[in-house]
Amino acid sequence: MQKIFHRVRFSVSVSALITLLIGFSLTLLLFASVRQVESTRQNVQFQQNAKLRMIAVTSGLQDAVEQVVVLNQVFRTVGVISRQQFHVFTTPLLERYPQIQALSFQRVIMHADRQAYETQMKHRHPDFMISEIVNGVQQRAANRDHYNVVDYIEPMAGNEAALGLDTAIAKDQVPARIASRASGQVAATGLLSLAQNKGWHTGFLVLAPVYLQGAPLDTVAARNRSTIGETAAVFRVEHLLEAILGKAGFLNVPGMTISIFSSPDAEPAHLAFRHGEPLTAPDNSKLFPHWFWFDSSAPASETFSLAGRPWHIEVSQAASPFTTANNGSLYVLLGGILSSILAAAYVYAVVSRSETIERVTNERTAERTAALQFANLRLSEDLALRVRTEKSLRLRERVIEVSANAIIICSASAPEYAIEYVNPAFEHITGYSAADVVGRRLESLQGNSQDQQNIEEIRTALREKREGHALLRNYRKDGTGYWNDLFIAPVQGDDGVISHFVVAQYDITAVMRYEAELEFQAKHDTLTGLANRNLLRERLTHAIADAERNGLPVWVLFVDLDRFKFINDTLGHEAGDILLKTLAMRLQSVARDADTVARVGGDEFVLVLPEYTNDAPGLAVLQQIMEAVAQPLILEQHEFFLTCSIGVAIYPRDGLTAEALTKHADIAMYRAKETGRNTFQFYTASMNERTLDRLSIEADLRHALVRQEFTLHYQPQICAISGSIVGMEALIRWNHPVHGMISPDRFIGLAEEMGLIIPIGAWVLSEACIQTKAWQQAGLGDLRVAVNLSARQFTQKNLVQSIADVLHATGLEPRFLELELTESMVMNDVDNAITILRNLKGLGIHIAIDDFGTGYSSLSYLRRFPIDVLKIDQSFVNDLMVDADDAAIVVSIISLAHSLRLQVVAEGVENAEQLAFLRAHGCDQMQGYHFSRPIAADEFECLLRADQPFSTTTSFTATQAASNASAMKALLKLI
Repeated sequence: MQKIFHRVRFSVSVSALITLLIGFSLTLLLFASVRQVESTRQNVQFQQNAKLRMIAVTSGLQDAVEQVVVLNQVFRTVGVISRQQFHVFTTPLLERYPQIQALSFQRVIMHADRQAYETQMKHRHPDFMISEIVNGVQQRAANRDHYNVVDYIEPMAGNEAALGLDTAIAKDQVPARIASRASGQVAATGLLSLAQNKGWHTGFLVLAPVYLQGAPLDTVAARNRSTIGETAAVFRVEHLLEAILGKAGFLNVPGMTISIFSSPDAEPAHLAFRHGEPLTAPDNSKLFPHWFWFDSSAPASETFSLAGRPWHIEVSQAASPFTTANNGSLYVLLGGILSSILAAAYVYAVVSRSETIERVTNERTAERTAALQFANLRLSEDLALRVRTEKSLRLRERVIEVSANAIIICSASAPEYAIEYVNPAFEHITGYSAADVVGRRLESLQGNSQDQQNIEEIRTALREKREGHALLRNYRKDGTGYWNDLFIAPVQGDDGVISHFVVAQYDITAVMRYEAELEFQAKHDTLTGLANRNLLRERLTHAIADAERNGLPVWVLFVDLDRFKFINDTLGHEAGDILLKTLAMRLQSVARDADTVARVGGDEFVLVLPEYTNDAPGLAVLQQIMEAVAQPLILEQHEFFLTCSIGVAIYPRDGLTAEALTKHADIAMYRAKETGRNTFQFYTASMNERTLDRLSIEADLRHALVRQEFTLHYQPQICAISGSIVGMEALIRWNHPVHGMISPDRFIGLAEEMGLIIPIGAWVLSEACIQTKAWQQAGLGDLRVAVNLSARQFTQKNLVQSIADVLHATGLEPRFLELELTESMVMNDVDNAITILRNLKGLGIHIAIDDFGTGYSSLSYLRRFPIDVLKIDQSFVNDLMVDADDAAIVVSIISLAHSLRLQVVAEGVENAEQLAFLRAHGCDQMQGYHFSRPIAADEFECLLRADQPFSTTTSFTATQAASNASAMKALLKLI
């Protein structure tokens, strides 16, 4: 019997084991199929993610290179810009792309110009020299035929080492430089060590050539001859790529490695960037393939071109256990194992019925044992829970003690609600100690109920025994007030009855003060403290509503300072700020309490004057404002006399809304400026049409230079003795595509206001020099060209250098350039003007005072100015034959100029009588319609090629001589 029992047991075990093996085999096959599907899906997902990163890198690098194209386009359009213009243009580019290490302009310097160039640069940088890097050491550059010098570089901070660096011998830059100059496009270098950051493979450069403006560029040889420099961008490769990938959120993926090479293939020697650890190939030599237990994907790679140089990017993903991201196969594996075990158990149960009784007995015994163990466990858990509860209560007590917010516990008994406990934070916030308040009523802490707008909410919560919340202003023990956010909540006792209240106070005084400051800043100008646009709109709308009810008008005044930009540009923004603050106080002193004074931007102010019943008080206020502005002002030891232009719009005659009134007052203000400034104008409907025309001109003027709509006309200057052409004055014209040829009178003033006069003036100077040099090379004579200089150009800090750059770029000798300045320009700041004029004379150019006689220069100042020519204003020439005073003035100007060894040029000569008078009194040169109107360059060239002198031999009659004699007598009497 014993043997049979053992045989049965053996049979049961074998049956269960076979069942288990079959189940495991089926489970393994199903698991392999599911893993194959998951591995394929994982690889597809990885390839998509890798492609996104490749696109982000290529597009980000191309976008960074595009900034070099943008900078280079400025040089190609305008020519070589000044150092200040380079700084102004590159600053927003560097702010928008902080990953750019530096933007620079590398100028080609010939060896013959090296000493002059270094001397000039030492004025800005005393230690400056043209340097080179030899064996990793930066030293003074050796002598060679030419140098490729880093002339401009922004930002200067952190890039000082690169200023003056000669890159012509940098072997790692030569291929890119040759490619860019030959193609005219951008070209990138390989990885190289930067002068700013010592090390190996720290970055790369992108170069773009700058050609001589107007030179032929149709062949490679022509482009190489015309190259005068190149714009360049320096990139720290690791910073640039980290910024590109970090911005797209691609740097935080565990296990993913991104490798970027500056070569067509994944060559370790050209590794530019790597994020993550390099991966090893999976080992497939074991019983199961690698994908069976791990998720892995083949690396993705792509080769792309960056500024003509091939780059390679490779993205790979580290292998991870299949359980990391795939639960399907895990569930299949676990489910199959469990099913196999259950099937084997079922077979075992069916075959082994003989063991049922013994198993049941054992199970019951186990249940009793488990019940006893469970009871012991519950007892242990109850004891542990009680210990944790006691610790939690002690922790809460400590939290209340160290809380930064005031905590009060009071009785729930009405109406006293006696205070039973306060924490240390309460004493710190209110100044009351626990001894001061324990036992007192809760309401005793609230102070005057009239200051507590929300106190009733707390009282109601106490009566109704519920939670409450209110924003209250309380008072400390020393009487100072503070704001607090107060919460109150009931506390139940063991019997479920509310026995106490917990009160929490949050001190929000700083928050309330900050909100008040924000509200003030949102409605007031930060510089002057006046109302800003937001508060102006609010008050003007309110004034209009009041005026609609009471029927009284509202005056809106738009005030703009005259010549504020000149002061701002001359003395700096700090002096400009002082001026604006002073003007704000003066305007407030004129206004009433009911009036509003607002600053709406720059030097523009708006005043709202409600309830003016007639014109007399309003006109008086206008006069008071102009007188207040005109009071002398001392800035940096300079005395200024300011004026303003005022535009007036009146509700309801000129508009029914705040926006309409402000707009119409602004239009009237511009009309006041057009009529001569220092006056006021009331709005009329016709002004709106004039403003629309002005806006149209302004919009087109911003694009006229880029669209090449400007052209130069030339008016000949005639020698009074020989009648030959000795020079010409270059005069700008605007060939508008819709309005046709527009005279300077319509757009030069706008260009001054809009700040466009600087690039326009630079274009005129460059174009005039190029044309004059071309005529000289064509054998048409050594002509001198006269170019008008605007007030904004004259106050440029880099004026002398910019003119020297134009002369150098165009090849025109300085003696053939004459700059014309008005009297008012040089008399605004005499000492500074003398310094500038002497620096200009140092270049070898001629200086002329234009429109002489219309300003307020004196003989003492005139003797100090280093000038060559006086130009008599045409207003005197027009009437010299009929006005004895004008004739006397012309004669005295000629005599004065000759006594100072200056030449005299008369403008506006329109008839033979004027010509004869001027020639008889020794005028050196003349220009005017009598000889020629300003004409285009091709017509002027025909005039030069004709080589026909103008007649200047008209006789001077006795009557005219007698007239001049009487004029001289009148002048002597005046003297």
